[in-house]
Amino acid sequence: MNENFSIAGKTAVITGGSGVLGSNIAEGFLRAGAKVIIIGAHQERVNAAVERLKAAGSEIKGVVCNVLSIESLEAVKEEVLAQWGRVDILVNAAGGNIPGGTLTADQNIFDMKVEDLDKVVDLNLNGTVYPCLVFGKIMAQQKSGAIVNVSSMAAYESLTRVPGYSMAKSGVENFTRWLAQEMAIQFSEKIRVNAIAPGFFIGNQNRAILINPDGSLTDRSKKVIAKTPMRRFGDISELNGAVQFLCSDAASFITGAVLPVDGGFSAFSGV
Repeated sequence: MNENFSIAGKTAVITGGSGVLGSNIAEGFLRAGAKVIIIGAHQERVNAAVERLKAAGSEIKGVVCNVLSIESLEAVKEEVLAQWGRVDILVNAAGGNIPGGTLTADQNIFDMKVEDLDKVVDLNLNGTVYPCLVFGKIMAQQKSGAIVNVSSMAAYESLTRVPGYSMAKSGVENFTRWLAQEMAIQFSEKIRVNAIAPGFFIGNQNRAILINPDGSLTDRSKKVIAKTPMRRFGDISELNGAVQFLCSDAASFITGAVLPVDGGFSAFSGV
């Protein structure tokens, strides 16, 4: 049974791999014996992530790539195939928000800059779709593979202040279900497409709205904790088990699913 949960020897591509979420997943994969290629937008961050990750495993490669460019993704695909010959796993962790795409406490939707809204939707939705098209084609040819997209609690609930991010992540969930049936019917039942929906974790992008400068919880954080039955934020490492499970043979009959990793946030009404 334990062998079914193994991803040892598999080749995994992780977009957003130089970020907090992506590099954490990459570290977990390396410790589990996988070969990992992290994709990031900035050379310095990619180099720094690779150096950190070498402590977890030697089979690590970092590549600079624009996930919104099919041409850029195709170049990475050829590089990966030249080195390792296949892609068994794709994790789409690229995404996030930008200041202009998040409303402040004293703003409303009509204060949103449309150009920033477009950037947020494009990055989080097409930044997931495009890698699926490029690396998913390898899986279609192999007749096997696992894709895990990253959704959000923003797709479950209408969270205030993040309209673009919420729309994009809702699209990611719909696309995950759509691609799951497409790959299984058109190519192979051994190609599975799922998603995780992280709850609330403290990261660089959300720290300012969740933690005050003195380290205390903001009003928004207090609301989050009140609606989380476990009464705490998640630790980023707590995503690893869910992702590795979905990529392993133990999940061989699971496709088109979105797995919340949220301490019960999505299951609790708050009453």
